[in-house]
Amino acid sequence: MLMRMGENEDTLVAIVRRHQLTEGPLLPILHDVQHQFGHVSEQAVRTIADMLNLTRAEVSGVVSFYHDFRRHSDPRPSLRLCRAESCQARGSEALAQKAEAMAGDRVRVETVYCLGLCSVGPNAMVDDAVHARLDDAKLSRLIEAL
Repeated sequence: MLMRMGENEDTLVAIVRRHQLTEGPLLPILHDVQHQFGHVSEQAVRTIADMLNLTRAEVSGVVSFYHDFRRHSDPRPSLRLCRAESCQARGSEALAQKAEAMAGDRVRVETVYCLGLCSVGPNAMVDDAVHARLDDAKLSRLIEAL
């Protein structure tokens, strides 16, 4: 559903207000903005900074530090492949190269460092679903399904 600019601003303000009085509101706000709009725009950074009495640099610094946040929307499905040490020991580096080749421009392959399932790696995440014990065949099926 497309929203007019005023509706986007109203939604953004509502997100900030929902978290504004809680302790440490910035990360929950940024996660909600990312979820709602698919990215954290420069306008969102300005609005969040103003409403939380932070500088734009402080908000931008958090956005650029965490890989979960994107500055521009990307409509492609995302495969988040774990490349932490435990998954590397089980072959995630080779899988990463294969994932990039299989995904082409159709799927965004992102690197994460630990999905918390070290004993059943290599792992990947699509949306909120974790896929464990990946091998070439499982990875191929996963990317083809996206």
